[in-house]
Amino acid sequence: MTDSSHTVYPARFPGSGVVARLACGVVQPLLSRAVRRIAARHPSLFARLGPHQGTDFLIDPTDMPFALHLRPDPQALVFRAVPRDAAPQAGAVIRGRFLLLLELMDSEEDGDAAFFSRDLEVTGDTEAVVRLRNALDDVDGSIAAETAAMFGPPGRAILARLRRAYSNDTNAQEGA
Repeated sequence: MTDSSHTVYPARFPGSGVVARLACGVVQPLLSRAVRRIAARHPSLFARLGPHQGTDFLIDPTDMPFALHLRPDPQALVFRAVPRDAAPQAGAVIRGRFLLLLELMDSEEDGDAAFFSRDLEVTGDTEAVVRLRNALDDVDGSIAAETAAMFGPPGRAILARLRRAYSNDTNAQEGA
C-alpha cells in the first residue's frame, strides 16, 4: 500500500455532471438503509476500527459514476454516494472496479494480490484501511448477501448477476 496523495485513476464515467448527481440521488436511500441495518447487526465492526472510527474513507469504484464516502463512526455514521467533484477530503482512499470492491468487502478476493497487481489503489492512511479490512474479515457471512436480502428476491438476483459478471470478467482477463 502506498501513502501517495492523489494518483489519478481513470474512471469510465466523469466524476461530475448530471449523471453522477442523478445516480447519487437514486442510490442514496438504498445506501442509508443498508448501512443502518449492517451497523445494527454487526456492532463489532466499529470496535475493530478503534481510533479510525472517525476516519473519512473514500471508496471509489472507477466504473461507477460516483464515489462512496464512509465515516464508520457509530455515533455519526456516514455512508453516502458523492459525485467525485464533491467528494470530501478523505483520510484514506480505496479505488478499483466496483465488483472487485464488492468481493473485497466479503473477503472473497485477496486485497494484497489486487493491490500488487494494480487492480486496487490505496492511498492515505494505510493503517485505517488495514483496520477496515480486518473488521470486514471478522464478519461472519456476507455483508453483500445481507444487503441484497434486504431487498428480497430482486436484490438477491442482482447480486448473483453482479457476481457472475465479475467472475466472467476475471476469467476473461486471466485468459487474455
